Amino acid sequence: MFALILLFVYFVSFTDKPEKTAPQLSPRAMEQRQKWGIKTDQMDYPVSPMYMDSLRHMGVKIYHKSRWFNGVTCEIKDETVAKVRALGFVTNVEMTRNNNTPINGVSRRKRPEANGERLMANGSTNWTDQQLALYNLHPLHEAGFEGQGILMTVCDGGFYNANTMNAFRQSQELGHFDFTDDADDFYGSTGTHGSECLSLISGILSDEYGGYYGAATQADYYLMRSEELLTESPKEMDNMVVALETADSLGVNIFSASLGYAMFDNDAWTLNKQTDLDGKHTRCSQAATIAARKGMLVCIAAGNEGDSEWRTISAPADADSILTVGAVGIDSTMAYFSSYGPSSDGRIKPEVCAVGYQATVVYPVGDMIITGNGTSFAAPLMAGFAASLWSALPDENAMQIRERIIRSAHRYIHPDRANHMGYGIPDAWKAYTMPVPMGIEAVESGNGDTENARKVLRGDQILIIRHGHVYNLAGQRIE
Repeated sequence: MFALILLFVYFVSFTDKPEKTAPQLSPRAMEQRQKWGIKTDQMDYPVSPMYMDSLRHMGVKIYHKSRWFNGVTCEIKDETVAKVRALGFVTNVEMTRNNNTPINGVSRRKRPEANGERLMANGSTNWTDQQLALYNLHPLHEAGFEGQGILMTVCDGGFYNANTMNAFRQSQELGHFDFTDDADDFYGSTGTHGSECLSLISGILSDEYGGYYGAATQADYYLMRSEELLTESPKEMDNMVVALETADSLGVNIFSASLGYAMFDNDAWTLNKQTDLDGKHTRCSQAATIAARKGMLVCIAAGNEGDSEWRTISAPADADSILTVGAVGIDSTMAYFSSYGPSSDGRIKPEVCAVGYQATVVYPVGDMIITGNGTSFAAPLMAGFAASLWSALPDENAMQIRERIIRSAHRYIHPDRANHMGYGIPDAWKAYTMPVPMGIEAVESGNGDTENARKVLRGDQILIIRHGHVYNLAGQRIE
């Protein structure tokens, strides 16, 4: 046994960014921004080094910084908090973790996936065939599109043995980041969950293991750890914010996270599911939307609370402009545990579904092929779907790929009004072959006329074109 020592952690917000510096974006990120007409803005510039140095001189320990929210996550001693609040460049000091011993510990975290029995090797069977066939991904793979040129991030809580597993080609991992303050080695004893999620995207095992194939085996990826092992606090949401920002700065195309936040060790922080799940309440949900508008496709697990008292989605699954992913079985039946929507402001959630009930994954000890349950497995499957589709359509942007996926789903015309399945199960080949990305046959412009109208994406703005004229979504003619 050991004593768990938790320290007071805060998010400190700053007034501005006084230094004139370059945007905190890699050459790849800048190239993609230019390609898709996404302008840099104040959010792309780094947090002030001068302000951070001032905090350090006061004995504040900075864990990480957020350029999108212009602040830092840091440890502050009790006697110093008031002094930090009084600084002229500080606008807010918000506690995100206290030093109370977790009351509910790991049980207060998202409900864990239940792994099934090991699947026995069979040289004539590929255990992943059915879960890829459910959304008709095989034709896209057979056409040679398996995520080439797409850069992904898997953000999770533990990547045990991910650097040594036979299922992965290590050259495709371009790096890893740990945004937690756990002391464990990144590939060490912080859990197997992230490695299992990664296997759904990148895993390949030969028939001697039973046969295994991921949804986007040619995509490169970064691994990022934001979930802390023994606690559940808002600090972990800020860890995910930094993961999203880092992915953006690296030029990542698709971000997959099988994490969700609603209930915490300190009940005072627990979200109100009637009001707080609107995509605007938590920083991690806001960050997921920001990432989407800066050119990234964000895939988030809906959650596993469908049969619990909570029942609904969590943050950041409530974010706008992302893909929240529910779980089905290979027979397309909705998983009993998959969390319900809608968001607090009435948006359809989840948007789409993939296999998460009895999903086939690779366990990172001995590369065992096993089954497991959870929307945690549906989200990376959908991210892999998106990567293979995007590799076939490299000139399209994230919002166009997202629209193709949603429009290809089997319930797109009649979404699930019970808010369990959303638009349903997408079809990869249909998504690839549909004629007009982001287009609709008839949309209502400002005066109610729907004839000969179509919706297009210009930069990060959705516009309506009708009879040769261009309108914004309010119906105002701009060209």
